[in-house]
Amino acid sequence: MVKFSKELEAQLIPEWKEKFVDYKQLKKHVKKIKLSPAPTSAADDGEAAAAADDDDDDHLLHHHRRYYDYGFSILDPIRAIVHRFSSSSRRRDYPSQTDEENLYDMELVQSRDKEVKEFMEILDKELGKVNEFYTAQESECCKRGEDLIKQLQILADIKRILHEYRRRQHSHRHWPSSLGSPATPGSAGSLLSGLSSPASPPESGGETDQQSQGECVTPMAEEVMAALERNGVSFIGSPRGKAKKGMKPKMASMRIDIPATTPGRTISAVTSQITMIWEDIINGSRKDGSNGGDYITRKKIQHAEKMIRSAFVELYRALGLLKTYSSLNMKAFTKIVKKFEKVSNQRQAADTFLRKVKRSHFISSDKVVKLEDEVEAIFTEKFTDKDRKKAMKFLKPQQPKDSHMITFFVGLFTGSFVTLFSVYAILAHFCGIFSSSTETGYVEIVYPVFSMFALLSLHIFLYGCNIFMWKCTRINHNFIFDFNSRTALKHRDAFLICASFMTTVVGALVIHLFLKSAHVSDHVDAIPGALLVVFVGLLFCPFNILYRSTRYCFLRVIRNIVFSPFYKVLMVDFFMADQLTSQIPLLRHIEFTACYFMAGGFRTHPIETCTRNQHYKLLAYVISFLPYYWRAMQCARRYIEEGYELHHLANGGKYVSAMLAAAARLKYAVEPTTFWLAVVVISSFAATGYQLYWDFVRDWGFFDRRSRNKWLRDDLILKNKGVYYVSIALNLVLRLAWIESVMQLNLGPVEHRLVDFLLASLEITRRGHWNFYRLENEHLNNAGKFRAVKQVPLPFREMESDG
Repeated sequence: MVKFSKELEAQLIPEWKEKFVDYKQLKKHVKKIKLSPAPTSAADDGEAAAAADDDDDDHLLHHHRRYYDYGFSILDPIRAIVHRFSSSSRRRDYPSQTDEENLYDMELVQSRDKEVKEFMEILDKELGKVNEFYTAQESECCKRGEDLIKQLQILADIKRILHEYRRRQHSHRHWPSSLGSPATPGSAGSLLSGLSSPASPPESGGETDQQSQGECVTPMAEEVMAALERNGVSFIGSPRGKAKKGMKPKMASMRIDIPATTPGRTISAVTSQITMIWEDIINGSRKDGSNGGDYITRKKIQHAEKMIRSAFVELYRALGLLKTYSSLNMKAFTKIVKKFEKVSNQRQAADTFLRKVKRSHFISSDKVVKLEDEVEAIFTEKFTDKDRKKAMKFLKPQQPKDSHMITFFVGLFTGSFVTLFSVYAILAHFCGIFSSSTETGYVEIVYPVFSMFALLSLHIFLYGCNIFMWKCTRINHNFIFDFNSRTALKHRDAFLICASFMTTVVGALVIHLFLKSAHVSDHVDAIPGALLVVFVGLLFCPFNILYRSTRYCFLRVIRNIVFSPFYKVLMVDFFMADQLTSQIPLLRHIEFTACYFMAGGFRTHPIETCTRNQHYKLLAYVISFLPYYWRAMQCARRYIEEGYELHHLANGGKYVSAMLAAAARLKYAVEPTTFWLAVVVISSFAATGYQLYWDFVRDWGFFDRRSRNKWLRDDLILKNKGVYYVSIALNLVLRLAWIESVMQLNLGPVEHRLVDFLLASLEITRRGHWNFYRLENEHLNNAGKFRAVKQVPLPFREMESDG
């Protein structure tokens, strides 16, 4: 049977961990009470004293018989008298010892009472903490529910108005005297009921028709705006202006604030909202007479409806978490009170406290249950056409079960990779490919192409290891990255991608080496290029196969990084940009591969074209700077968006220093002089110190002098603190790998390539190692803010500015 402490640890909401009952600490207090000596009750003490005074002789006789039980004797009364006098004499000889023993007994009694009192005070404190947090979360959910119902009402009224207007515009009829018809049965309620419209103007042709249409639409717009303004939607301009001759009246502009939920919604660095113009809603047509405005309006309305639907889903999830929070805490209180009653025999106090817990707000309140039922009913009616089964797929999505087939294929491809790599090593040995006497063409061509795939596979493998460790330590990486838990990669999926990827690459490598050694074809060097084309094609494949959601998410994040700072920076964006700063060798290999195959080099092998050309070298400089530049631009964007916080500028300075150090190393590779060596050493050490400080202090949260864990932080997920100290040392060593680039070791072409590949692999390993602690720190910060669900922005909000 699983202990409740482990069950609680497995089921509690990680982001709310600090707000749960501190069950472990309460267990320690119960154990402390258990180990403290039990006091003798006052009734027992009184009875013992009375027995000693009234029948002391019988007591002595009984005491005597307990040790000398030989039956009855005529000498027993004499022995009792002798024993009595000897006892009184001993009491007179040692009075201080008896007093000390009594004092010790009194101290033990007081100590036990003190432990019990302290335990009850801690219980009350924990109950208050749970009640306070539950009440705050409940109020927030109720407020969110009211806002969502109001949003749904506004959306329903806007859709009804648009439908009514288009129908009447299509039939060329005038508006009736009463616009505000009651809502259809089952709707969320009408905000426009009771509104009246002016009398319909007479029909006429030409200019009069145009003017009459404007006079008809304008009062309607005023009525609608007045109704919507009462619901928090603000407008810009005035529709009350008279129409000039031959022109339509000036319409009001209504801004419906649709905040960006994805970076793709914010292409401008100045504005972070999409505006909906009221003129598009009312007219529903373009100036050229085409009916394109209808599409624009529908698209905006659909987007607003999607946002409201997502907000309902998140609210339902938050209510479910609150119910879990309530039940787990109730169970924890019940368990710990039973343990307390068992060791202290304080049944009355335990029963009293349990009754107090059951009367507490987090147990007695039924607001969460009622609101959950209302949300479920509204969602079923409004978003799934009363199909409850379909609604539950949105509100309570079932997590996909782990497939044993994936595990099988991981093992299959791993075994295939090991076999193929062994075959390649044997073929390379017999062909003498990597001997010093062999021409360097093979190494120069094959190394950049296949090492590119190898480095990418290593990164995917380490990401799978990260996912596995995050899962084991209950770090909610899907919530932090804003991933959909149904489609997000699991560690087995990452291992499958890595194993199949490397199996394909090594298989192509074996075929390439076999054909090259056999001189079968002159175009054998096209195999690496064909492999690259296949992988790029799979990355952009539009069909729903091979993890399409993950592939498209990756492409979207890369797009956001490349076009920094024109996209809003999310956690996943700058996290991926940090990964790219460790993949500069990979980007250089992509540059060479693209240059080699675009130049048609697989026939003539003009390696010098892609290594000694000035344009190629200039592009190499640019590629070496790009990841740092993108990351610096993201820091600048966050500095502007997040209230001009200086630590974002300081973070950007770290990447600027890395750019300067990289430029110095590239320049030293071209001109290996003493001056540039000094510049490389100074700039690289400065950049490394900057990076190490940011790694340890900012990204990992270590080196806190006031921390209860020496040189670490207060909250640690891993129980073994030695792992953190080893990780600090390992990160320090791997950060100094740049020293090899300035040592100018005399190596052959093969050995030089292998050393470069080893250093690139070590940097990727360091990055995978860094990922775990970076997200651990982020997870703990999220838990401090108690954010367990996404806050979906609502589409209709009052605009503070009319700019």
